[in-house]
Amino acid sequence: MFFGTYRHLIDEKNRFRVPTKLKEGLGTNWVITKGANGCLFGFSKQTMEQDIYPKLNGISMFDTEAQKPLRILFSSAFETEEDKQGRILLPQELKAYAGITKNIVTIGVGSRIEIWAEEAFNAYTKDTNFATESAKLSEYGI
Repeated sequence: MFFGTYRHLIDEKNRFRVPTKLKEGLGTNWVITKGANGCLFGFSKQTMEQDIYPKLNGISMFDTEAQKPLRILFSSAFETEEDKQGRILLPQELKAYAGITKNIVTIGVGSRIEIWAEEAFNAYTKDTNFATESAKLSEYGI
């Protein structure tokens, strides 16, 4: 399970380090893809293979309504590789999608991590009232 907020930098070659506490759950060669609200999603290969893919694989290829989101999700997915210094190369397409220039915020969100441009994350959370937002979890039985 992933949780916490971590702030760090991307270098001039589009490489960044995943915080150790998150890396342990992601394993090696995890998957990064476009996410919601302008962030990036990071999933362990196990989560992709055992939880996400089986559900998506059950969608008919003739369901034209479902094909666009499937195509967007899978075509924007990349398998990561760490270099010798433990850095991950962020593909330019994903960097541009998330608006990442230098400062990154990585957060744990249960079964996934999210990678945000610091400015976007700060704007997204700026006027957040924790009590109001957490009360909405009761709609999901929490």
